[in-house]
Amino acid sequence: MDLHSTYPGLEDLRRRARARIPHFVFEYLDSGTGREITTARNRTALDAIRFTPSVLHGPQTPDLSRALLGADYALPFGVAPVGMSGLIWPDAERLLAAEAARAGLPYCLSTVAAQTPEYVAPALDDKAWFQLYPPKDEAVLKDILARARAAGFHALVLTLDVPVASRRERQTRSGLTQPPKFGPRLLWQTAQRPAWALRMLQSGAPRMRTLDAYIKDDRTLPPTAHIGYLLRTSPDISYLKRVRALWDGPLVVKGIMDPASVPLLQDEGVDGLWVSNHAGRQFDAAPASIEALPAIRAASNLPIIFDSGIGGGLDILRALALGADFVMLGRAWHYALAALGAKGPQHLTEMLTQDLIANLGQIGVDDLKDLPKRLIPPRAPAL
Repeated sequence: MDLHSTYPGLEDLRRRARARIPHFVFEYLDSGTGREITTARNRTALDAIRFTPSVLHGPQTPDLSRALLGADYALPFGVAPVGMSGLIWPDAERLLAAEAARAGLPYCLSTVAAQTPEYVAPALDDKAWFQLYPPKDEAVLKDILARARAAGFHALVLTLDVPVASRRERQTRSGLTQPPKFGPRLLWQTAQRPAWALRMLQSGAPRMRTLDAYIKDDRTLPPTAHIGYLLRTSPDISYLKRVRALWDGPLVVKGIMDPASVPLLQDEGVDGLWVSNHAGRQFDAAPASIEALPAIRAASNLPIIFDSGIGGGLDILRALALGADFVMLGRAWHYALAALGAKGPQHLTEMLTQDLIANLGQIGVDDLKDLPKRLIPPRAPAL
């Protein structure tokens, strides 16, 4: 089967994923928070960004490589951290890390993934990132960072935009609890997806294994407040100072939406800013991430990473044109895994690469740095 003929776009993978994984798993992956207005706003704002098509520019050989945080990457996109990846597809973390290493992309493992840094380490290259949800206990913080460093992670990503658990109504309605309790409702949903169920039986029930060493409490929490919240704190500037002192590699701060915070972050020695509204999963009155990006770009010369709402290669170009140096995708990789299993990640890499090249050809750009020249200025509001 030619995967590019059958699944030419991300929406094709999303539809296939929905048909292959249990309802509660799909809702966990696909849902936002509240009425999902921010999720929709991400899409609308990206669609509003237009480029001027080009003619008579001759053959092109676009350079898609990017240098970031002291490493060279073959493509301008990578794998964003997703909590409990292994719930969406068994062994997701290892499969995604292996594809990132093969394709020359950054892979970012979440603190609350279903696998540990030690387990994923053999699949990593020397350019992987580790995402940290900030534990309040200093000893736990030091130990997690030591484990990430020993496993070979190159950069640390400190997430700042999850001070409290969000309320994801779709996820709650699906019957998912934390940790998952397989009562009659979830068992029925699971029985309808035998391929997922069989693989999950082989790999064991997913849990946040990195935290096993620190948490012995298996109490049932609210549906969107996973077991990691028993460890986590809402960080302040003194916490950022401690992390900077403890981590001697590149440090990125994730969840930046306000340019007013940029000078303080720069003063504390961070190496990169990650513009993100958590893909609409945290706060339903947030601006679209792409709306926040230009002001943050204007406020800083640091490398800027971007996520939220990316639906293909054209969206990657939109983010790069508005000031991002790199783009990360989360849901997309998991749609691909759920749709196609182990074949999914490479298919998505190829799909996004082809989409980038096709759209660059339409606007006559060989060098990604020239993308802003082809932007169409936004329309002035009608009087």
